[in-house]
Amino acid sequence: MSRIGRMPITVPAGVTVSIAEGNVVTVKGPKGELTRALRPEMIIKQEGTTITVDRPSDDKLHRSLHGLTRTLLHNMVVGVTDGFKKELEVNGVGYRVAKEGKNLVMNLGFSHQVIVSEIEGITIDVPAPNKIVINGCDKQAVGQFAAEVREKRPPEPYKGKGIKYADEVIRRKVGKTGAKK
Repeated sequence: MSRIGRMPITVPAGVTVSIAEGNVVTVKGPKGELTRALRPEMIIKQEGTTITVDRPSDDKLHRSLHGLTRTLLHNMVVGVTDGFKKELEVNGVGYRVAKEGKNLVMNLGFSHQVIVSEIEGITIDVPAPNKIVINGCDKQAVGQFAAEVREKRPPEPYKGKGIKYADEVIRRKVGKTGAKK
């Protein structure tokens, strides 16, 4: 039995979970509302404030979907209560970011400014000129948006310049050394 799949999900107060036909799950909470269509063959049961996920058989496909379905449900519940956030750091001389309205304006060493606008369900904060904080209730959307912002100028291995995640470690390389005669 899947160790993750068999764990029950506790639904906190203020969160409502509704399971429609075909395993379309809607979770409403203080941070927002998420809807996701999960695989219809998985068995999702709600008893009071707990949700359990069972699999119909020990088929390889059902075993692989068991933990995934439970984790997706759990991330939806956590997302509408606490939300998810990704922190990015901008390193480099003259590299800086600013927020103008709903747009993130970045100076990244190009001849032009790079502008990224907020999408629905995602909020961008810029607490410092070299920090970006991306918040949202959908874990997948937050991670995807953070990856797209990082993609504008990924960190390079020689000087470490670029946009990196706050917990990311850049493997540095040694640069050129002068030829000895």
